[in-house]
Amino acid sequence: MKPASRVQTQFLSAQDVAALVTQLGLADALGGVADYITADFLRWQDFDKSARVANHSTDGVIELMPISDATTYAFKYVNGHPKNTHIGLSTVMAFGVLADVATGVPVFLSELTLTTALRTAAMSAVAARALARPNSRCMALIGNGAQSEFQALAFHHLLGIEEIRLYDVDRVATTKLMRNLQHTALRLIPCANIAEAVRGSDIVTTVTADKTNATILSPGLIEPGMHINGVGGDCPGKTELHPDVLRGASVFVEYEPQTRVEGDLQHLPADFAVTELWQVLSGKAAGRSSDSEVTLFDSVGFALEDYSALRFMRDSAQALGLGQRLSLIPELANPKDLFSLVRPGIKPLALAA
Repeated sequence: MKPASRVQTQFLSAQDVAALVTQLGLADALGGVADYITADFLRWQDFDKSARVANHSTDGVIELMPISDATTYAFKYVNGHPKNTHIGLSTVMAFGVLADVATGVPVFLSELTLTTALRTAAMSAVAARALARPNSRCMALIGNGAQSEFQALAFHHLLGIEEIRLYDVDRVATTKLMRNLQHTALRLIPCANIAEAVRGSDIVTTVTADKTNATILSPGLIEPGMHINGVGGDCPGKTELHPDVLRGASVFVEYEPQTRVEGDLQHLPADFAVTELWQVLSGKAAGRSSDSEVTLFDSVGFALEDYSALRFMRDSAQALGLGQRLSLIPELANPKDLFSLVRPGIKPLALAA
């Protein structure tokens, strides 16, 4: 058998990733991504980190999210266009790459639309395991769009949530979620408004899509001991929480320089105290201090989570024999002779002995 080329790239299509998740099962896929995220957050200092680069337009945003350690570079291309659903497109679409730091060769290319949903839900669960009350069993899920089923299942499988109280301004979205999860052991309760959904919940997850400074949660809705998982506020001018909700909670973030610009934290002064989650996971900082404390994870999505998710997909695909090889990079007899690819009628010169 001919050995694989040094410059060929392993590729996972959307269909490959769907097949991978189906073969593993959603519980194991979510758990696997969560484990990879946790392992990488525990070596936080190994990474060359930066906030994502975003290009904003009237209708949405397109972003690049880079990160690397000493051996592997990763980036994700991702958009956020809330109006896309009206023309039959997803609000979020993404792909990502792992590359070899020593050579620059892109070794892995994958869809990340489905994978981003998995990694966002897994990240929520990683944070909640560190911050929510251990006996949490009921969650309010505000926003029942494309991300919602993954959030529900991550909290069910990884934290033991048994009941989810649902609300969305679009009742069709809630019906869709309940239909998709009717096979699970979750108790799914549709609610008439946000207050009804939040009342008595141990955890509140907000995952709305509109690019606006919304007030999904106000201080009067917050009860002692709640853990708030704020997922939808993730770019300048797109927030979900009243600033006093943050002022009344212990706030945890992924990468502080990015969250101060993109998260609900953008409404608060630069000296407002927050804790990066890696410090809690590594034992360098405290998480929840009492059953009555309100904790808040101001989640915006950080490149390290995509690095982790890409590694999980690469390793799982190799184990399951999924994907194909692409010639993204030219393979040259003489690396200094790129013109040989287009030179007419003359064979490329071989390297001298």
